[in-house]
Amino acid sequence: MDGKVIALNGHSLSLEDVVKVAREGFGVSLDPAAVTFVERGGRIVREWARDGKVIYGITTGFGDLASVSIPPDQSELLQKNLLLSHACGVGEPLPEDAVRAIMLLRINTLTRGFSGISLETLTQLVNYLNLGIHPVIPSQGSVGASGDLCPLSHLAITLLGEGEVFFGGRRMPTARALQETGLKPVSLKPKEGLALNNGTAFMAGLAALAVYDASLLSKVADIAAALSLEALHGVPYAFDPRTHELRPHTGQKLVAENIRTLIKDSRIIECFKGNRVQDAYSLRCVPQVHGASRDALEFVRGKIDLEINSVTDNPIIFPTDGIAISGGNFHGQPIALAMDFFGIAVAELADISERRVARLVDHKLSGLPPFLVPESGLNSGFMIPQYTCAALVSENKVLAHPASVDSITTSACQEDHVSMGAHAARKARTILENTFNVLAIEILTAAQGIDFSLPLKPGKGTEAAYAAVREAVPFYEKDTFMEPLIREVHRVTRSGKIVAEVEAAVGRLN
Repeated sequence: MDGKVIALNGHSLSLEDVVKVAREGFGVSLDPAAVTFVERGGRIVREWARDGKVIYGITTGFGDLASVSIPPDQSELLQKNLLLSHACGVGEPLPEDAVRAIMLLRINTLTRGFSGISLETLTQLVNYLNLGIHPVIPSQGSVGASGDLCPLSHLAITLLGEGEVFFGGRRMPTARALQETGLKPVSLKPKEGLALNNGTAFMAGLAALAVYDASLLSKVADIAAALSLEALHGVPYAFDPRTHELRPHTGQKLVAENIRTLIKDSRIIECFKGNRVQDAYSLRCVPQVHGASRDALEFVRGKIDLEINSVTDNPIIFPTDGIAISGGNFHGQPIALAMDFFGIAVAELADISERRVARLVDHKLSGLPPFLVPESGLNSGFMIPQYTCAALVSENKVLAHPASVDSITTSACQEDHVSMGAHAARKARTILENTFNVLAIEILTAAQGIDFSLPLKPGKGTEAAYAAVREAVPFYEKDTFMEPLIREVHRVTRSGKIVAEVEAAVGRLN
């Protein structure tokens, strides 16, 4: 790991830390104070189990079987059976970055010492993360009730040597990965099955990565809008700071400032600004629409920041008080609502982007050549990329329907209200990726539109964005295979390159 290690204490994990571990190869260690708390919590649980104290999930069955008493000598089998029976997910396995984020969040909450896990089992999970042993976690199966029982069980069974993992670029039985790394399967102690599979790490891990990526998306959306403003010979009046001081929503003011920064010194806008006094809403209302999405995303970020440092399993162990409290911290409603809001906010960025693309390709509205190509008729030009945007935007509209308004009863009516938080997080990620694609198409299309205004120069920021596009793809002279061009522009946007080029030219965007 070359010294790239984040010490976990359960209190101070940030979204940036999550990304470092999930995507940049950082490892983790346990803060010494956290080790003390973990050992204390595990010790008291073992004492309770030995003494036969009646505590949910330690000396009883689970869910609707909570009234069934389990003798101490069957404690390990109880926990093992819990994980094996609950590991019943379906669907495509999660990608590596998502699995690493989930593992990290599970470790982080367990370091608080309120879950009753042993240091031995927690260390096994730390070793997995640091060695790159990534459990195969199916994407479907959680209703977000007792947290993410099903997917987290797929993670947890690998600690016992069961199930499958990805290791060294290969999918294999866990037993083989343990053999190759010299690790031994753990034997579960009282409460440890519940500590591992009862909580919101699955939905919160997916959400954390999505929220982090949305900060890049927000800047890309502003850049795309500024490029379209240039290509469509828009006017700058709607971005005047005096207007936004009279309705001072934070996001609105930040977006207006970004647009002003991007188009500053634009010869295109200066040349054409006397042609009309106002533009269509998809240009004029960029601060209000993009800004509202930014405000929503900031709210969501606050919820995820809180969740990734929370204790979300059950029952919760309070060693200093000598009690275990059976509560509902596992319920995913805070994440479900937040990620539904996330999906709606991001879908709106795609929605307004597609409207700008539609204006760019319609010569009656744009004053540019039909579908932005010489010899239109013989060439279709950018006709069908707008179709693709429309398809993605319509898909987003379906996905933006809130998951949190749904509930379905599970566990023989013991779990009679569930959050669907995992579903909310999963579909939010799809909306995010759809929107990156829509914005890539807008940026490609707007760059084509700007070419018809040359040699007039765009603003300093938009010129840097235009140059980044043209470095990746040429002017579209005649019909050719379009998909690779979209893919290339998606690459420079999704990787952050276009934002980096713009910020190198004009300074950091909001």
